[in-house]
Amino acid sequence: MENCVFCKIINREIPADIVYEDDIMIAFKDIAPQAKVHILLVPKEHIPNNLYLEGRHKSVIGHIILKANEIAKQLGIAETGFRLIVNTGPHSGQEVPHIHWHLLGGEPLGRLICK
Repeated sequence: MENCVFCKIINREIPADIVYEDDIMIAFKDIAPQAKVHILLVPKEHIPNNLYLEGRHKSVIGHIILKANEIAKQLGIAETGFRLIVNTGPHSGQEVPHIHWHLLGGEPLGRLICK
């Protein structure tokens, strides 16, 4: 946790362009956006990935998903559509071992191709 970049952002050790914050989560612009709008939604509790979620996290997950909807509306992408992605582990492309959701939109994203 001490080397976790998201924990450092939460603790204000690293700057970020924050679009929303409360006592449960923080949302900020991705520094390497993959779409016109690319926001990272991060719980303040350090959870390495989806496999570490437990029943006690239900309210945190629900809160983040509902806030994603509010943030999408705030950023003007709710009506045209957006994508929420959570990666789990290295083969998924997860680069930071702290669970987070990618909120993508603001332009046509294309289809996801599942092999």
